[in-house]
Amino acid sequence: MTTTYYTTLDSPLGELLLTGDGSGALSSLSVPGQKGGRTVRADWRRDPAVFTEATAQLRAYFAGDLKEFHLTFRTEGTEFRERVWAALDAVPYGATTSYGALAATIGASRAAVRAVGGAIGANPLLIVRPCHRVIGADGSLTGYAGGLERKRMLLGLEGVL
Repeated sequence: MTTTYYTTLDSPLGELLLTGDGSGALSSLSVPGQKGGRTVRADWRRDPAVFTEATAQLRAYFAGDLKEFHLTFRTEGTEFRERVWAALDAVPYGATTSYGALAATIGASRAAVRAVGGAIGANPLLIVRPCHRVIGADGSLTGYAGGLERKRMLLGLEGVL
């Protein structure tokens, strides 16, 4: 059984919870009250040193000094989710895309937009895997596991709003 390591980080969005397996790779990044977010379990081990690089990059991002994360992720999802998440990783800072455009990027049909939305909603790495950059085709802010106010804050930080 693998030990789960964690740390927390104060941010403009509230206290972030970072988890991983101890290798330095992130397996999740959650915000308080997040739909489907993680909470600390008794068998987890707190070790901020495991997340030194991730916390430094997150601080730089919130300070407006970092536009692209260079972190190792260790997430598990279906092949479809992994394709959607890889497409999310490619959406640049200060840009947005729609669910339909993301579906087209991965070669999925227009009918797959709901499935793309489900994969985005299951993203275990808020902020660093930028699901906040996905908006409705009409430009509206739609769904965000961390809440629409946090989505607005992140898009504001990136100069989109």
